[in-house]
Amino acid sequence: MENQSVWAVVVTLITVLGSSAAWRFYEKRSIQRERDEDFIRHDCRDRISKLEALLIASSQEKDNMRQTILELTEKVAQLTVKVEFMQKENAELMNTMVKRNS
Repeated sequence: MENQSVWAVVVTLITVLGSSAAWRFYEKRSIQRERDEDFIRHDCRDRISKLEALLIASSQEKDNMRQTILELTEKVAQLTVKVEFMQKENAELMNTMVKRNS
């Protein structure tokens, strides 16, 4: 009987020590997972902020380019009118010169 009591005490000690070690292991593992999730959450939040800033900058740049294109289109239209006017005037001068030389 005494031998069984010793074995029971040894098994109980091993169980208690093993369970407390297991409890500490699972507790540390849980804390580490929580830290990893927090890191991922903060990292995602930072990336989203940067992407939003880039999106805003891109939108502003697009608006500026659109305005520049409109201004350049207006100038091209003005130059086209001037060229047409000068071509007509040149043709009239050429006709005048031909009539004088004839």
